[in-house]
Amino acid sequence: MKRAAAERAVADVQDGMMVGLGTGTTAELAVEALARRLSERLRIVAVPTSERTRALAERLGVPLAPAGDWPCLDLVIDGADQVERGSLDLIKGLGGALLREKIVASAARRMIVIVDDSKIVDRLGGRSPLPVEIVAFGWRRTFERLADLGLQPRLRLASAQPFLSDGGNHIVDCHIGEIADARALEATLSGIVGVVETGLFLGLASTVVVGHSTGIEVMQR
Repeated sequence: MKRAAAERAVADVQDGMMVGLGTGTTAELAVEALARRLSERLRIVAVPTSERTRALAERLGVPLAPAGDWPCLDLVIDGADQVERGSLDLIKGLGGALLREKIVASAARRMIVIVDDSKIVDRLGGRSPLPVEIVAFGWRRTFERLADLGLQPRLRLASAQPFLSDGGNHIVDCHIGEIADARALEATLSGIVGVVETGLFLGLASTVVVGHSTGIEVMQR
């Protein structure tokens, strides 16, 4: 289902575009599909959202833009951990690259999200935690501020040590149930000193390509 959705999303890439490449297993399928299109003489320049994606793109021969030298992108293709039906608001960040993903998504004219139908929800939150990227320096104080808000934070670990994002930050996964007002929560979290970015991607996705067992569904905002 995800592979079919990735193929459909990559079909929107046109010659001469600058394209953002997301992070995670679903986004990697899009990178592979894009690399196959290069054999059709498609000319693009890509911007990866993580070192993992960069390594894959380089291995597959996808041309990459210099780091930071891309004021505007035509399109970004990425996955999501949750997609809210109707609004197409997202939760992202379980792959650990939410800061770079949001920078790239905010710089793009269009964002196409690839998911299977298990990621579509009526309201964000619930069974999926909300990742929040925080500065490593003084992280415990930031963590306590999140706990004081009742967000049930858990510091993400890797091999028994705090997980580090590509930017050198920690990630806290907040288990808060269904989110009644995502924009209010985003504003509250952004106001906490030490919070770098949240996994709430609000108003960024323009198209969501959903892989069902019976075929592909395209949702537009």
